[in-house]
Amino acid sequence: MNVCLLIKQRLGELGLEQRDLAAAAGVTESYVSQLLTQAKLPPAPERTDIYVKMTKFLRLPAGKLADLAEHERMEELKKKLPGSPVPLYKEVREMILRKCVVERQKELRAIFERHPFGELERLITQKLLDTAKRVAMKELDSEGWLKLFAQLNGRKYEEMRVSILEFLDTDVFHISVENCISFLDPLIDSWDIDLTHFGLEIVLNQRLVPENLKRLDYVEREPGVMAEDEPGLEEFLQNSAMSQDATGEEIEFLKRLRFTGARPTALYYYRELQSLRDPLHFRQVSVAPMHKYGDANAVERQMRVHARHGALNRWNEHQPTRARKRKRKSRSASGVIRPG
Repeated sequence: MNVCLLIKQRLGELGLEQRDLAAAAGVTESYVSQLLTQAKLPPAPERTDIYVKMTKFLRLPAGKLADLAEHERMEELKKKLPGSPVPLYKEVREMILRKCVVERQKELRAIFERHPFGELERLITQKLLDTAKRVAMKELDSEGWLKLFAQLNGRKYEEMRVSILEFLDTDVFHISVENCISFLDPLIDSWDIDLTHFGLEIVLNQRLVPENLKRLDYVEREPGVMAEDEPGLEEFLQNSAMSQDATGEEIEFLKRLRFTGARPTALYYYRELQSLRDPLHFRQVSVAPMHKYGDANAVERQMRVHARHGALNRWNEHQPTRARKRKRKSRSASGVIRPG
């Protein structure tokens, strides 16, 4: 049993047609037809949402279609391995070079042609793909965004959803001309790379991605420091009102913070930065230089509370002494005389 046979079987049992399934999954009837005729390999479960929708519509056990798709893809991969990378289509390479900043195009074209589909070409293509896929995954359930994207491409909403689902299922070795024309080309405005440090800067279409500047850097890290990207930290660093005066040491400290379960927001990192700078939180010298506070009144309130706590502690420490003095005064007033 594979994805194609199971879907056909359930459609027959439920008395439904391909167009019913296409409508439930939010894709075109043509896309469903290609899956059922095995003209198209089932997409990877982690890169699409159609299996959840199809499973619910066909009243199948949860995860059944996704498991079959994963098995089918693995079998297909075994048939292809071992194999050598196939160079990109000429049109794909031309599009990628055309998006490169003008002053670096000639140099990169020479490298690409000298080493067809070599390490640098694969690296750049993969990073452009990864960045575009993150945008696609984030907006996949946004009907308004998809309709705008479809309008820019001169296509229908359902066709655009199919195009994005196929794009999410591709990789650097199988990217097609269609992927580039329908998604990568309109989404990416330009890119540039520092060939010394291999830092990549990608500018996205601002109509589709308001925070359209993405930077991918290769940096030296201390042993044991993980290279995870926290969305909240990235948002914090991109918000100049929150992070404009943060020092390099402070940012490194924030990057070292690790979490399990819920993910921190940009506001959490802002408050953590202010907490790091507050001398009241440290017994000796602060681990970071003192900068201006985002809320001076809040800091003053903290200092007043700290002062009151200190006064109460000192008062409690001297309680025994005060009690003895009151006792002596009481005895003296009653006329009791103690021997010398």
